[in-house]
Amino acid sequence: MTEARPYILVTNDDGITAPGIQILSEYLMRLGEVVVVAPDSEKSAVGHAITLSDPIRVTDYRENGIRQGYAVSGTPADCVKIAVGALLSKRPELVVSGINLGSNAGINVIYSGTVSAATEGTILGIPSIAVSLTTYTKPIFTPAAEFALTMAKMVLSKGLPPRTLLNINVPNVPQGEIRGVRITRQGMANFAEQFDKRIDPRQRVYYWMDGKKAEIEEGEDVDDVAIRRNYISITPIKYDLTNYDFITELRNWLQEVA
Repeated sequence: MTEARPYILVTNDDGITAPGIQILSEYLMRLGEVVVVAPDSEKSAVGHAITLSDPIRVTDYRENGIRQGYAVSGTPADCVKIAVGALLSKRPELVVSGINLGSNAGINVIYSGTVSAATEGTILGIPSIAVSLTTYTKPIFTPAAEFALTMAKMVLSKGLPPRTLLNINVPNVPQGEIRGVRITRQGMANFAEQFDKRIDPRQRVYYWMDGKKAEIEEGEDVDDVAIRRNYISITPIKYDLTNYDFITELRNWLQEVA
């Protein structure tokens, strides 16, 4: 009797037509049955937003007349929610989000639709992985796709702790230039934003936001440092945001005003 292949949900925030999700799907098909449910257009940096005040529309995404997945009008988190809650015939055993263009390290993790899609899988009790490539131009997807396949096999075999996902960032260099893999923590590097003030054809003011990473922490265990040195970074992320160290002091505050 043939053993059933694992059922894998693939999603992203760059949109269903993005090359990163296509190559990721192709590699994961070596491991299991893959279904793609992704935004119908780019939804980068939407964080964990979900759609409540508008309908969510789902259409078949087809190439050469063959369905390749489902295109969803909502956010990355919506995609995972509606896939598990309405579209799929059975529950996925794994969620893989990516391959994203641009790193999702440091404070970027909060804004990232890629990571939020994996977080939603984790909230639903499904082991989940987010995979990002540290470039916006001239991507070299193969090392990231191969490593995603390796980690997918491992997670399916070993599982993940409750409320924990793996956030993976891969340097955009040829395979031979990747120096190895480092288990990292989320750094605190944030963006120094700049706002370019412009005038539209109707003489109305608008702003275009840009920026670059600032205040990158040093340390071998920091995500941004690892990828800058051509290591693959794996950060286990837990979505509990409670500051446990501050709980006792906060209780003392309340005792003062009681």
